[in-house]
Amino acid sequence: MNTRIALIGIIVEKEASVEQLNRLLHEYGDYVIGRMGIPYRKRNVNIISVAVDAPQDVISAMSGKIGRLDGISAKTVYSNIKSDDE
Repeated sequence: MNTRIALIGIIVEKEASVEQLNRLLHEYGDYVIGRMGIPYRKRNVNIISVAVDAPQDVISAMSGKIGRLDGISAKTVYSNIKSDDE
């Protein structure tokens, strides 16, 4: 299976959507390398970075589902590193 390493940057503006976000991250947990969350209280948002190693279509689906949540924005950056099986 060809996989890619990517970083999904997430901005949470509506706290009410956090439960749905956590459910999605759990659903894709097998692909998550790690995550870091930073509460930015001054602006009342949370900034989350999620590192993943997954097939391209899985990363796109995950990022798309996250970005469609109310009050949440997501952008993905991909590495040029090729998986071991290429």
